[in-house]
Amino acid sequence: MTDLQMRLHHASLIVSDTQRALAFYRDVLGLTVDLTRPDLGYPGAWIQVGAHQIHLLELPSPDPLTGRPTHGGRDRHLAFQVESLEDLVGALDAAGIDYTLSRSGRRALFCRDPDQNALEFIEQPLV
Repeated sequence: MTDLQMRLHHASLIVSDTQRALAFYRDVLGLTVDLTRPDLGYPGAWIQVGAHQIHLLELPSPDPLTGRPTHGGRDRHLAFQVESLEDLVGALDAAGIDYTLSRSGRRALFCRDPDQNALEFIEQPLV
């Protein structure tokens, strides 16, 4: 087997409305938009997350928006490290966004973006 060298470049999420998604990712979570996104023939945005990116794709979703698990840890999800869960909880509460705490007892929480994409936030030093 070949020893492949790789790292994650970006993850893509399907959204129904780019501006509504940006109101969550940029305005609530405080992430930066990369304005150099090329014209791909459909709306979207690149969101910077540390050295990586999330590519928001404004396309019809093949996934159901209802019937998803209440707790995002039981659904496919993206996981992020955060310095402070308290700061995140404050931002989510201020925006009226529901979340659940990790069921493992560790310092983590799960929430969903406006398009029901599940996100996990794990409190760990960002070193």
